[in-house]
Amino acid sequence: MALMPKRVKHRKEQRGRVKGNATRGNKVSFGDWGLQTVEAGFIKGQTIEACRVAATQYVRGEGKLYIRIFPNKPMTARPLETRMGTGKGEPDHWVAVVKPGKVLFELAGVSLEAARECFARVAYKLPVKVRLVGRLPGA
Repeated sequence: MALMPKRVKHRKEQRGRVKGNATRGNKVSFGDWGLQTVEAGFIKGQTIEACRVAATQYVRGEGKLYIRIFPNKPMTARPLETRMGTGKGEPDHWVAVVKPGKVLFELAGVSLEAARECFARVAYKLPVKVRLVGRLPGA
């Protein structure tokens, strides 16, 4: 089941613009290795779930996976072959807004080679460019 909020104040939101770099959630906090975005974008809840499945299948209980993003923005869509001018579409899916520098996933208890292989599988499913980062010593 894809992630989504239990309840929201407003059913529909405007898209908005993603400006600037991430100032929060831009460091590896829970695990040893992290997957950090290099560009801004929207990540669907279904995509986050697919990444979670791919990572947990590779780790197989060896390490722990942390998901640092949550899809809390509704995206609307109009039905196909609908004429113009009938108003805004119904909520279709939920997305997480990510800025450059945001850490999306973290892994704990695995080696660098295992983290690199695991995050390569995850990165293939993501719509944004990402890079592997490690925890800073003493952090």
